[in-house]
Amino acid sequence: MLSNFGNTLLFLNLLLGVLIIYFSVGEFQNSKITISKKIYQLCLFQITFVIISFLTLITAFIISDFSIITVYQNSHSLKPLLYKISGTWGNHEGSLLLWVIILTIFSFFFLIYSKNHQKNYRIISLIIQNILILGFLFFLIFNSNPFSIIAPTPKEGLGLNPILQDPALAIHPPLLYIGFVGSSIYFSAAMSSLITNYSGKLFAQSIKNWVLISWSFQTLGILAGSIWAYYELGWGGFWFWDPVENASLLPWFAMSALLHSIMVLEKRNQLYFWVIILCLLTFILSVTGTFLVRSGILNSVHTFANDPSRGLYILIFLSLMIFASVFLFFNKFKNSNYGFYSNSRETFILINNWFMIFYLITILLGTIYPIFTEVLTDYKVSVGPPFYNTVIIPIVVLFLFFMSIGPRIKWIKNKSYNLNLLFKILLASILINFLITYFFNSYSFLSNFIIISALFLIISSLLDLNKSFKKKEINSSRVTSHLAFGFLILFIGLNHNFSLEEDFNLKLGEKKKFDNYSIEFTDLKLKDFENYKAVIGKFQINNLKKNLNQFLYPEIRIYDNPKTITYEASIRSSFLKDYYITMSNVDRSDYYNIKFQKKPFMMWIWISAIFISLGGFLRLFHNAKKNY
Repeated sequence: MLSNFGNTLLFLNLLLGVLIIYFSVGEFQNSKITISKKIYQLCLFQITFVIISFLTLITAFIISDFSIITVYQNSHSLKPLLYKISGTWGNHEGSLLLWVIILTIFSFFFLIYSKNHQKNYRIISLIIQNILILGFLFFLIFNSNPFSIIAPTPKEGLGLNPILQDPALAIHPPLLYIGFVGSSIYFSAAMSSLITNYSGKLFAQSIKNWVLISWSFQTLGILAGSIWAYYELGWGGFWFWDPVENASLLPWFAMSALLHSIMVLEKRNQLYFWVIILCLLTFILSVTGTFLVRSGILNSVHTFANDPSRGLYILIFLSLMIFASVFLFFNKFKNSNYGFYSNSRETFILINNWFMIFYLITILLGTIYPIFTEVLTDYKVSVGPPFYNTVIIPIVVLFLFFMSIGPRIKWIKNKSYNLNLLFKILLASILINFLITYFFNSYSFLSNFIIISALFLIISSLLDLNKSFKKKEINSSRVTSHLAFGFLILFIGLNHNFSLEEDFNLKLGEKKKFDNYSIEFTDLKLKDFENYKAVIGKFQINNLKKNLNQFLYPEIRIYDNPKTITYEASIRSSFLKDYYITMSNVDRSDYYNIKFQKKPFMMWIWISAIFISLGGFLRLFHNAKKNY
């Protein structure tokens, strides 16, 4: 019954999408200056039906309706309620339905909140957005239907991949999708802008809040995935340059460049076509990431599918979208001579964009290069952290200095630089870095430059904040994000410099000593939980130098549905450092492989990333307050 109801709602949404496009074309052709109530009503029905269809799938997971294939393959009656619900989008079909919901939500709210803008511009945006909705609905219904049935009905489900049964990963896809799919609305708006010649300041104002929303949620989504990888995958890092991680990062760079370029378009009516390119590029990269993840081309714990037919559909859809947008862009493109002064804020924003595009291209090449080499030579090449660290890290140093100086430069033309202040900031940064290296014995040449440039940005941002308070003109959003980004790079640098890692084998009762630490394997227990059994080790960690005594409890979990073994890290977190330990059995012997790490400032890495996103939300709040 739930299957029939869900499918009916999906087909109704398909019909509503066609009707919205049909009546919108009629609206475009008439001479009225407002959009008719019929369009609003159809859009309201559309968003209502698609949300009900998703709630229907959630209900099927909660009550364990195994007559639906998606529920059977991704749930189990004994699974905790949280993971039954998150299992709704923890698979290809359910996540694609979530994709369609977010497309529809952004379409509806863009129509509602853009009433101050030109009618034809809004109508064409609505038409293009609904073409995207129809494209993904066709894919959902005819290739990846979440309500497909299985007969006879199984008595029990196969369960959800245990490593996906985690609170951070439960919220990761919705957050990331608001960023990914949210970029669709300014893709549609950019296409509409080209068609209707609705450009300049008004166009910038129409999309800036939507860019802020998607960028802020994309940042939080990437953060949630990073935290999950840190404690769930057992390798102890916060970023592995995994291809699927990269797929989420690529649109973020384009969004970041777009956020800054919109400022120039709104303030100076410049960079219009560059803003259009970034709008188109952001959503194209989002769909490209979706293609890579769902086609089976990339091998990762994050991937949803290994079905070439699904990948082919998305590839065709992506190709049509790229062709249409590129054709329209070059048909409308006019060469513009911006005439920026070299010492203007516009120039520094443009330089900021160049850095973002450099990072984007580097990561894109590193992600897709192994795919092409495997296709052409049948030889698999691995591109990992050494490549990205070597290429990107030196450029980050320059980027942080430009990021510090740019906000201090005035629009149009800056008449003078306060070189004395910049020199003092640099001197203070070098001094603080010297103290760090002196007290903590770090001698890495490149990492010292990273720390100095991060400190330069932090001190500059703090001075800007102080200046804003004095003038009572607080640009809290920009300062918050820039300050948090400086701290993020600083703590990443410190974490890299002062981390400690040891890998060794122990059996129960043995002790291992290294540096100032001793680790004793004191106990081993077997416990039964709701949907798994766990072998729990007890390890006593002693810091001989500081007389510190800690206990950590790593686990080996055995799941029955599906039959899987996972290795769960035990982490003791504090504001200054994390102690991190995992264990795994060595060839069914009495010995266990132990991986111990001391990871300084991990909590501050997460906090910094949260405040980067908070800067976006503060700007959104500021814009809303100004408009009303």
